[in-house]
Amino acid sequence: MSEKCLNVLFLCTGNSARSIMAECIMNREGAGKFDAFSAGSHPRGLIEPMALKLLAKLNYPTGELRSKSWDEFAKPGAPELDFVFTVCDNAAGEVCPAWPGQPMSAHWGVPDPVAFEGSLTEKALYYANVFRMLERRIGIFCSLPIRSLDKLSLQKRLDEIGKTRD
Repeated sequence: MSEKCLNVLFLCTGNSARSIMAECIMNREGAGKFDAFSAGSHPRGLIEPMALKLLAKLNYPTGELRSKSWDEFAKPGAPELDFVFTVCDNAAGEVCPAWPGQPMSAHWGVPDPVAFEGSLTEKALYYANVFRMLERRIGIFCSLPIRSLDKLSLQKRLDEIGKTRD
């Protein structure tokens, strides 16, 4: 009998690039162990074209992706969350909804590729660099022996992942 997948929510203010990329990475890297979602405190309502282009180039499915509010995950009937990770500084400082089930959380802030200014080539490289940062942190998380760690040890590891030098 297989163990239930753990639900992971990635938060960012706009839910248009970083949290979307993290959702995709986790659903691939953690397939069978984790189900990932993303949301924003003030969703932009669209996914940044450069993020979509990068994900498509890396063969991630993008057809079901959408920018959505974190309120969807605080409503009755929403997936019960096991982990909530903020990937931008704004969302880390905001007051989050009360998540059912009291999931573990940590801040894994990475630079905002949407705010980066430069040529199209420079922007594409910046998006790819942010993607690699998220991929590295998510890879470390997926390799943790989560079910065998006590809560305090696990929280320490989650916080350490957020401080990983990229």
